[in-house]
Amino acid sequence: MRLLGVGMLAAALMLGPAVAPARAHSGEAREGGGAPDASGAGELRELSGVGWALKETGKDARFRGLAAVSRTTAWVAGSKGTVLRTVDGGRHWHDVSPPAAAADALELRDIEAFDARRAVALSIGEGETSRVLRTEDGGRTWTEAFRNTDPRAFYDCLTFFDSRHGLAVSDPVDGRFRVLSTDDGGRSWSVLPDAGMPEALQGEAGFAASGQCLVSSGPRDVWLATGGGTVARILHSADRGRTWRAAESGIPAGDPARGVFALAFRDRTTGLAVGGDYRTGQPSPLAAAVSADAGRNWSPSATPPPAYRSGAAWLPHTRSAALAVGPTGTDVTGDGGRTWRALEPGSFDTVDCTPDGSCWAAGEKGRVGRLERR
Repeated sequence: MRLLGVGMLAAALMLGPAVAPARAHSGEAREGGGAPDASGAGELRELSGVGWALKETGKDARFRGLAAVSRTTAWVAGSKGTVLRTVDGGRHWHDVSPPAAAADALELRDIEAFDARRAVALSIGEGETSRVLRTEDGGRTWTEAFRNTDPRAFYDCLTFFDSRHGLAVSDPVDGRFRVLSTDDGGRSWSVLPDAGMPEALQGEAGFAASGQCLVSSGPRDVWLATGGGTVARILHSADRGRTWRAAESGIPAGDPARGVFALAFRDRTTGLAVGGDYRTGQPSPLAAAVSADAGRNWSPSATPPPAYRSGAAWLPHTRSAALAVGPTGTDVTGDGGRTWRALEPGSFDTVDCTPDGSCWAAGEKGRVGRLERR
């Protein structure tokens, strides 16, 4: 189960320089501290002519894993062991699927990339179908860095703090979420002690829907989103996963299909949570929340997205603008997640933005888009 002035946002989305970040995308620090703008009207005005430009991949896989490196470079990972990479802004996609993953039709639900050559991908499932794969040559060759041998474990998401330190999380084993750790860029992994992990609720698990149930910001902070239990919780660690503190998100749970599906932190204090009920046609009220204190407390969005959302990302170089995506469309906030409004319809599962001012999204039937001025 990442400071341009606000008036330059649209230009940054279209014309930002192709500068590859030094660290994996989900753990990068965002610029611009302080509280989000209360109205966000200026930032939303900059999005009035912006939308998703689809980038033909030639594949029909469902891409729930996305690692956006820059305006030109992105990786996607998905069903049937498929991994694609572009280095020209999506005009061409290279099939760099790991042969073993493709042969076993693994579900690749998360991918983290450091640049155009180095990436780490996670496959999900019970027992040995949960694996971590790594490439250092743009996907020409892959190494299996971890294979789960515990039939009780089911890995959902991974994240990196920097190019060396990262974590992956499994659904609870023996009543606690299990956490894997690497300090060599994903070459080797070890299970962390669970003494600092709170006990899981009955039925509680993570959702492997977008690669965003485990996210990090800065060198040590990481958050884990849950659902399926009586309440949907968000767990926070400030020491790279050794000790955790749980908080209720306020997003409805109480069912295996409901809870928090994605998190996004602009910095180590300011966060968003989105989710709902992933079943088609089921209502998803109050399916977004915000935190201003590193996830110790969460407040429901006054106007949440109208339906289930599985992915979220802060728009680059803004203080209060963010995106949320799901099967029924994309929503945008200009006030740090307090209120959301529709940007456009169309199905995406996950979204990611980069330091050079670009945003990418990916989803079903090989669908990939980049946010551009129309």
